[in-house]
Amino acid sequence: MASPSCPALSFLSSSPSSSSSSSSSSSSFFGHVLRSSRLQSSQARCFLALRSQPRKPTSRSPPERRQRPPPRPSSPPKSPEEVKKRHWRVGEFPGASEGSLGSPRATPIKNLKKKLEKKEEAKAWVPTVTEFLSEKIQKKDWQGALEAFSMLRDQPFYTPREGTYVKLLTLLGRSGQAAEAQALFDDMLEEGLPPSATLFTSLLSAHARAGDLDKALAVLNEMKSHPPACHPDAHAFSAVLRGAAAASRFDIVDQLCIDMAARGVPATPATRNAVLSGYAAAGRLDDVERHLAAMLEAGEVDSWTMNIVLGLAANGGHISVMERWYERFRGAGVEPETRTFNVLIAAYAARGMWDKMAAVLEHMRRSGFTWTTATYNNVIEALGRAGEGRHMEWAWEQMRAEGMRPDVRTFCGLIEGYGRAGLFHKVVEVVEMVGRTGAPLTVRFFNAVIGACARAGDLAEMERVFQRMKRAGLKPDEDTFSVMGRAYAQEGMSDKIYELEQERLHGGLEPTQPDPPGLSP
Repeated sequence: MASPSCPALSFLSSSPSSSSSSSSSSSSFFGHVLRSSRLQSSQARCFLALRSQPRKPTSRSPPERRQRPPPRPSSPPKSPEEVKKRHWRVGEFPGASEGSLGSPRATPIKNLKKKLEKKEEAKAWVPTVTEFLSEKIQKKDWQGALEAFSMLRDQPFYTPREGTYVKLLTLLGRSGQAAEAQALFDDMLEEGLPPSATLFTSLLSAHARAGDLDKALAVLNEMKSHPPACHPDAHAFSAVLRGAAAASRFDIVDQLCIDMAARGVPATPATRNAVLSGYAAAGRLDDVERHLAAMLEAGEVDSWTMNIVLGLAANGGHISVMERWYERFRGAGVEPETRTFNVLIAAYAARGMWDKMAAVLEHMRRSGFTWTTATYNNVIEALGRAGEGRHMEWAWEQMRAEGMRPDVRTFCGLIEGYGRAGLFHKVVEVVEMVGRTGAPLTVRFFNAVIGACARAGDLAEMERVFQRMKRAGLKPDEDTFSVMGRAYAQEGMSDKIYELEQERLHGGLEPTQPDPPGLSP
């Protein structure tokens, strides 16, 4: 059963008075703000929890004054005997006499620095081929890594090693270069290096990541024909299972599960979570229930499993099912994490359940859970949907004060919130900030700007943003055409609606992908 410190969802029924650990000045100030606004008491609890989140000291605070050290006592005057006596003959360089107490003149620091720089330049370090290859692999530059490996193979001291090929195959697989991985594997066989289970697993992982399940299964079957040392293990089966679950090929998933049971290969929790995530993405709730019941009986559930199941229920709008599964996971001894609370906050905020959202925020603060970028994104989006641009801006300022790095979702939430609140000058500031930070421009970002322009009635700027979106190589989705169509309909511009519909039919559409609640980086 759940521990008494966090008994399942009991914190959802907590009263506002339980969060009295915040400072009195902050509470009184924010209470005055809430009394002068149009927010309800349930929304006020949410903002009070936000206000009571402790701030980190900023770099703009005035520095502390340093006390000046007391002056050193002056040395007594030297006697005439202690004064340096310098003498030399005609044609000799000046020098100190034997009786002189002075030390030779020190070399200036500036000259020493120049000498050190010259020495460093003279001893310029040139990386070797192996170091150059390691650097390219670390930077995930697969093209540079292949060029460096080609140079390494031309060296007279080159010897094929399994570790080098494993790193290269893994890099090519994560970069989506399955064909290059297969060609590298064939070159390895020509060099006479015997394959191993690790090399085969790296190769089939590359094919599975690329979505080529047929080749991944062919490599898996080839492993079975080799000696027992090359037989597929849990990692090899997991790689193919993840690819099959992501592609919704559940026939392959069931076949591989039967094969694993016949060979006595145990499934890892990561493998089960991957399969569970595939069932959840495909909306196969019965399979999710069956798979999850088996995991609960085997005691192989963790916080990742809980996040997958809660996210599935939240995306479907089943709040009661989400709360029931939360209690069941807590009863099984699974401890929630920050990502878990982000899923709950996003689900409650999307449906305007301010009481429960405020209770989760207060529970996170009392339990010592740090608010992440995803937490602030959920709060900013919730305040934006409520039309509270002023409070949303306060949350944004606190996020920056705590050193949280904003992402594209943060900027989209700010633009949408300012657009709903009618603060269009703030929209311009956010767009300029995105340009300065160099954040990646996505379809959702352009949709948010287009929606703000449509609310402001600036259709000329809306069209310019739409053209810039296409020049950036991004494909408009259903939300783009829907927002622009409504803006043209309000102005009675039937010709623009016709042109937009023709572009929608002939230009193709990019399907709209909603963000999973609370699962952003």
